Amino acid sequence: MSLTTPEANGPTQLRARLQTVVAIPVTPFHAGGVEADWDTHAALIGRLVEHGVEVITPNGNTGEFYTLSTAEMRRAVESSVAAAAGRAEVMAGVGLDTASAIALARHARERGAGSVMVHQPPHPYRSAEGWIAYHRAIAAAVPELGVVLYIRDPAITGAHIAALADACPNVVGVKYAVPDPVRFASVARDAGLERFVWIAGLAELSAPAYWTAGAAGFTSGLVNVAPRLSMALLQALRGGKYDQAMGVWEQARVFEELRAADASADNVSVVKEALHQLGLSDRAVRPPSRLLPETARERVAVLLDQWRTEGLL
Repeated sequence: MSLTTPEANGPTQLRARLQTVVAIPVTPFHAGGVEADWDTHAALIGRLVEHGVEVITPNGNTGEFYTLSTAEMRRAVESSVAAAAGRAEVMAGVGLDTASAIALARHARERGAGSVMVHQPPHPYRSAEGWIAYHRAIAAAVPELGVVLYIRDPAITGAHIAALADACPNVVGVKYAVPDPVRFASVARDAGLERFVWIAGLAELSAPAYWTAGAAGFTSGLVNVAPRLSMALLQALRGGKYDQAMGVWEQARVFEELRAADASADNVSVVKEALHQLGLSDRAVRPPSRLLPETARERVAVLLDQWRTEGLL
């Protein structure tokens, strides 16, 4: 068992760990969404680890990163490190303005996280040179930590990624979340297919297509609810059993399509509704998300019954 500390988690070890299901845990709230529920957060992280999840990313989008206060972002990392207790990599989500991202990254390092995932800059006006400068400043501030890029902008090319990594050797992974597997294949090869660990950043439904193009891991919010399903997909992909992988894909499809509907308006709400129905967390989310409409709640209930029958919960 390896420790999740900056000293233990060099870039080489991190590369191996990222080739897996990268869990994006929710940040549970008490009813009404005003206060975070840290006892439940710790329990949910523990449940993920007990089901074999090896990478935990507090402060991801499924964790409602953009609704959290700085204190809550820090607490989410601390809670994750404590709950993982050395059994899984804790890769802290950081972002916002450059100074805030650096401060969050340094806090994560001090509290025992082994790596950081850098959210795409939220600035409405982005240049390629500015994108490189932003990530370079963050990576340079925590040279002891591995850095994973979160790319949602199709304007970012393989050449941009390679140029960043030339300056910052601790950039070891890319979470690619542009919904275009052909572009992903090109970007990965232009940047260096073997130079980075490529992670399918659009979860289970993108994983098989991106895997065939070079991804070696995938992110997941669904894993909060049905970790056995996510792990089954990983094992099928690792074994090159694509017919089996697509069978698992079908089992995940309705849930993930509910999350993606209406420009992902209910992306987090679907996950939290399922956790609520399982008795694991309150369903509360913060604006601009909303509680899941009743018709969608009923669809989640039907799906959970199906998964329960199939032994996926």
